[in-house]
Amino acid sequence: MIKNYNTRKLGKTSAHRSAMLKNLVTALFLNEKITTTLAKAKELARYSDRLITNAKANDLNAKKKLASQLANKEALRKVREVLVPRYSSRQGGFAKIYKMGLRQGDRAEMAVIKLIS
Repeated sequence: MIKNYNTRKLGKTSAHRSAMLKNLVTALFLNEKITTTLAKAKELARYSDRLITNAKANDLNAKKKLASQLANKEALRKVREVLVPRYSSRQGGFAKIYKMGLRQGDRAEMAVIKLIS
C-alpha cells in the first residue's frame, strides 16, 4: 500500500523542483502576485505559508531557514520587515489562488496566486 504523497512532483527532478519553488516564492514575496499553472500555484501556496509561519518566530533559526529558502536578499528583507508584521495575528492562509482558465498554447490550467492584504 502506497501512502504519504505529501508534495506534487510537477514532472521535475527534486533538485529542479526545489529550485523552481525557491524562484517562485521569491517572485511571490517581491511582487505579491504572480501567474502560473494551477498545480504550481497550489504547491507554492503550501510552501509560502510554511515560510511565513516559520519566519513569525523571529529567532536565529527562523532567519537562517528563511535565508536558505529564498533566492534574493531583498525578498528576505521584505518578508521580515513587511510580511511578518502584516500576518502576525493571522494563523495561516496567507495566499489566495484565483483560477484564470486555460493557457492558449497547451491548454494548461492557469491561476493567479497573490498574498492577501
